[in-house]
Amino acid sequence: MKFAEQPLLIFDGACGTNLQLMTISADDWGGCEGCNEILNLSAPHHIEQLHRSMLDAGAMVVETNTFGASRVVLGEYGLQDKVKEINLRAVEIARRAIGNRGDRYVAGSIGPGTKLPSLGHISVADLAAATAEQVDALLEAGVDCLIIETCQDLLQTKTALIVVFEKLAAAGSDLPVLASVTIEQQGTMLVGTDIAAVVATLEPFPLFSLGLNCATGPQDMMSHVTYLSQHWPQRISVIPNQGLPEVVNGETCYPLSPGDYAEQMYRFVTEQGVSIVGGCCGTSPQHIAALASKLGGVQPKQREVSA
Repeated sequence: MKFAEQPLLIFDGACGTNLQLMTISADDWGGCEGCNEILNLSAPHHIEQLHRSMLDAGAMVVETNTFGASRVVLGEYGLQDKVKEINLRAVEIARRAIGNRGDRYVAGSIGPGTKLPSLGHISVADLAAATAEQVDALLEAGVDCLIIETCQDLLQTKTALIVVFEKLAAAGSDLPVLASVTIEQQGTMLVGTDIAAVVATLEPFPLFSLGLNCATGPQDMMSHVTYLSQHWPQRISVIPNQGLPEVVNGETCYPLSPGDYAEQMYRFVTEQGVSIVGGCCGTSPQHIAALASKLGGVQPKQREVSA
């Protein structure tokens, strides 16, 4: 069954926090500690191991280790000339982790970068050029879909989507494109946009799905998911953190148990018609296993969307 034909998709979007829990040597980092994307070149076995653990737990889609693989972010580590190589290798690693598993897919992850245009950190033209370079590499590598995720600035989101759809049109491709915004605990994106404005702004784009990821746990996403369920005509994705992070004995922890997480996500699917679910920061293979078990055989609720 093709990616777009799957009634329910389980995403693994938790690369960063899991890498923090792994034993990665200074040699593995190659002098670029903190740049997760360099591991695609310097120590790909760590990334493959992480992908495999999530696939074994029941993830249907693995996101490439490319969240910060644009020249905007890589340039902070002197790696701006490695954009293509890092993105190509990331897809290669994900494909190797999938192996012969049927109905498993690779999502090309495109993060927001570290400079937001609405705050004057970067020009729209420079952001578009950096996004285009990354998109070219991910498309060349043969991803099954693209996810523009952790969007904190609607101008950044629009810029990325315009670039993506121009690239797809030029290639004659109908590759699914997912957009996922981050709504902070105060109820808006970082630059102050609420979910209604997100829907109104992004509705003209031929998105496969629109949804939420990162920042909070599923409970704090409830009202925003309800709005999407009532007003967004395409698929909805929900890929939350495992609650709000807490510092315990000097370490950052996420409090939501696998069982509680799976139960809350089950309600999103059966009550709000969400059809793309997964986990962001703090998500372990145990969380994905609980989610896959809870959703076995479950069909998303059919929705009626208001104009």
